[in-house]
Amino acid sequence: MLPLPPPPVSGGMNAAVRAVVRMGIYVEAKVYFIYEGYQGMVDGGDNIVEVSWESVSSILQVGGTVIGSARCKEFRTREGRLKAAFNLIQRGITNLCVIGGDGSLTGANLFREEWSGLLEELAQSGKIEEEAVKKYVYLNIVGMVGSIDNDFCGTDMTIGTDSALHRIIEVVDAIMTTAQSHQRTFVLEVMGRHCGYLALVSALACGADWVFIPEYPPEEGWEDQMCVKLSENRARKKRLNIIIVAEGAIDSHNKPITSEKVKDLVVQQLGFDTRVTILGHVQRGGTPSAFDRILASRMGVEAVLALLEATPDTPACVVSLSGNQAVRLPLMECVQMTQEVQKAMDERKFCEAVRLRGRSFENNLNTYKLLSHRKPDTELPKTNFNVAVLNVGAPAAGMNAAVRSAVRVGITEGHSMFAVIDGFEGFANGQIKEISWGDVGGWTGQGGSLLGTKRTLPAKYLEKIADQMRTNNINALMVIGGFEAYLGLLELSAAREKYDEFCVPMVMVPATVSNNVPGSDFSIGADTALNTITDTCDRIKQSASGTKRRVFIIETMGGYCGYLANMGGLAAGADAAYIFEEKFDIRELQANVEHLTEKMKTSIQRGLVLRNENSNENYTTDFIYQLYSEEGKGVFDCRKNVLGHMQQGGAPSPFDRNFGTKISAKAVQWISKKLRETYRRGKVFANTEDSVCLLGMRRRNLLFQPVVELKDQADFVHRIPKEQWWLKLRPLMKILAKYKTSYDVSDSGQLEHVARHSPKEAETGAI
Repeated sequence: MLPLPPPPVSGGMNAAVRAVVRMGIYVEAKVYFIYEGYQGMVDGGDNIVEVSWESVSSILQVGGTVIGSARCKEFRTREGRLKAAFNLIQRGITNLCVIGGDGSLTGANLFREEWSGLLEELAQSGKIEEEAVKKYVYLNIVGMVGSIDNDFCGTDMTIGTDSALHRIIEVVDAIMTTAQSHQRTFVLEVMGRHCGYLALVSALACGADWVFIPEYPPEEGWEDQMCVKLSENRARKKRLNIIIVAEGAIDSHNKPITSEKVKDLVVQQLGFDTRVTILGHVQRGGTPSAFDRILASRMGVEAVLALLEATPDTPACVVSLSGNQAVRLPLMECVQMTQEVQKAMDERKFCEAVRLRGRSFENNLNTYKLLSHRKPDTELPKTNFNVAVLNVGAPAAGMNAAVRSAVRVGITEGHSMFAVIDGFEGFANGQIKEISWGDVGGWTGQGGSLLGTKRTLPAKYLEKIADQMRTNNINALMVIGGFEAYLGLLELSAAREKYDEFCVPMVMVPATVSNNVPGSDFSIGADTALNTITDTCDRIKQSASGTKRRVFIIETMGGYCGYLANMGGLAAGADAAYIFEEKFDIRELQANVEHLTEKMKTSIQRGLVLRNENSNENYTTDFIYQLYSEEGKGVFDCRKNVLGHMQQGGAPSPFDRNFGTKISAKAVQWISKKLRETYRRGKVFANTEDSVCLLGMRRRNLLFQPVVELKDQADFVHRIPKEQWWLKLRPLMKILAKYKTSYDVSDSGQLEHVARHSPKEAETGAI
């Protein structure tokens, strides 16, 4: 088995390489590096090297790829592939793990198809024995897609895309601060020669005024439309205009739209001070994000399992992500569909191209269209419904993006939108005001909660809140928050018997760093907190660089929910992560210390142990620190860190901005539907269970679930869901930390076919 990266490099590849090597060694296979991609396979010699566990130590946080990458003309010829086959046979290699784009993966598939013919040719020329032809008769191939463009059909996210979005958003946030003093227009060019994913999602995540992507060229006369929009925004006292251009952007006649062309247009027509920023290869570099590290680690392990299970009849497959599920798809089906997108664009069938890109891409585009262009009041429907939005619980990064999205989609749907300040407490005190389209401009990049948020539950204020609902004629409620928000909706739902005012549609969008809300696999804010933990762990580990051997004990937030500790451990390469959901005793602590001690006697210099704040009331962070310090004497020393509230702060990650924006838009559309359904004789009256719902991400889809039905799934004492999907990833972290543990393959991906969805499907399902 060997990881083989492609020419384009993306963040997270090293995490994939590390996972393949360590999972390969775990299943007692020999693992080889092939340096410099296909070129190394053709050249052989020192380019193909057997590796050990320690070969991939300390590479998780490194960008790029440690095994190099190169384009190889020779591999495109049969002669080159003959050399490559000979070099593999010399070492008995018949399993290839290829990390690449569609070109690299197509080449791998051709190599597999030709394999038996290549071996026969080598035998005829006397280079290998006939025995070798019989022994190595099949070549198995599994692909992982590494591409920042996210241009490969069949997977929601490719390795490196999230890290590239981080780079783009960092630049946009930096540019936005300059706008405090200058009225400027910025034209930002991002990568994406054939795919507009990066441009589209970064436009969504920063609230850009305009975006140009290859799959959705602007209509005729776009030049005037864009300039009108920019001048209207400037007239509303907006100091900054941002236009994002994908490098492959085209108009409806397939002519390129360049960043310079856009700049010249703005200067000539409006006279605005306009600057161009071309991000270029900055997007490929930097430290990989937590999402990419976890994605790549999961895919690497899945790839090894797929190779082990492969038979001569199994097609070459790609390991990919659908929602939060790992799936296996036939490689050539994915490649064919990816090529069909380009064909549709060449034939100017742009709607078809967007559909072929998949549900996730189509949802992004539809949400962007909803949020970016405000229709004139004369074109807006008028429903006379009033919808209130409030934040409940602790602040979480991405809440403001969710509020912005809710307000703008609500206005587009024709409702009057009301903001409630300081949660249910503010509601009871009448801190309610109507909020307009312009009031939420620039909110996506703001951390914390601009509306203000409190943990207070509504039970003791029911009378006052009912009064405020009546006074302000509130016809629907949208609550953005964590476990308190869920409890709050349960209380309001129960109070319907006494107060008719609560007989209105109510929906909750989960937002909490702890990711502990029943009914949703993800919560807004958890990804940002995870990145904070991962970044901090990287820095802490680096602080020991060049000093003696050292182990760091780090405490994370999360209440009783171990999500942050567990996933942070996976992303940062921890040796252990102690969580409440998996009971541990002194024997396990002792075993962990001994395990680390043995590791520290090798070339490994640093250890990392994470502990969830409420994992055990007696085995505190101090206790674990003292235990490791005492037992590690003479081998390593210890340091401890409590990360605290820094995990709740910071600018929201691209994932949280995007997730908050899309889930919130979907929630408001549900409210509109429910309002129409429950409006009778001039009044809204909703008292069924399905009119109080939580909108959550479950496996592959977004689902509306009545809050009452979720009661059975919640542990109210510890404020966590009874079942949590990420616990299945626990053994993964242990295997990658060199523990002998059993790995449950029942949840591993099964071979599926590439789904072609109908346009209707984009409205349901995937995020």
